[in-house]
Amino acid sequence: MLNILSGFIGLVTLVLMIPAVIPLLGALNWILVPLALFGALVGMVSSKNGGRNFCLIVAAFGALRLFLGGGIF
Repeated sequence: MLNILSGFIGLVTLVLMIPAVIPLLGALNWILVPLALFGALVGMVSSKNGGRNFCLIVAAFGALRLFLGGGIF
């Protein structure tokens, strides 16, 4: 059950990251990356790894976007 919850948190975070790709909205990733890491933490408690791995990929994508935008854009 926690694996499904983790995957759902990752999916919601990924959908919310779509507007964060638009220039000047990249600061939204400062909220979304910790949310994805929270999903990975929930997935760590689960016996399966799918949700955790998905959340880590989403967090890495958001962190890359922050890095490329200089943390603001």
